[in-house]
Amino acid sequence: MLDTVFLIVFAMIAISLLLNLWRLIVGPSVPDRILALDTMFINTIALIILYGMSMGTDLYFEAALLIAMLGFVSTVAVCKYLLRGDIIE
Repeated sequence: MLDTVFLIVFAMIAISLLLNLWRLIVGPSVPDRILALDTMFINTIALIILYGMSMGTDLYFEAALLIAMLGFVSTVAVCKYLLRGDIIE
């Protein structure tokens, strides 16, 4: 039963990643593209955590934490660059 749920959720997250990729490529403005990239980070983290749960190991949770920190820092850096034109003052 749990294996079936894992497969369904994997498919749902994969579909959401594809839709985010479409928004990243087609997005009408730069903020839409940044939001799509940030959402792709979140969906990737969910996918890694789900894979770790299905494998029964804790190693993937640490990888998801590292990707979360990288996603946060990169989103802040890109937004700061778009607002001010410079990342480091």
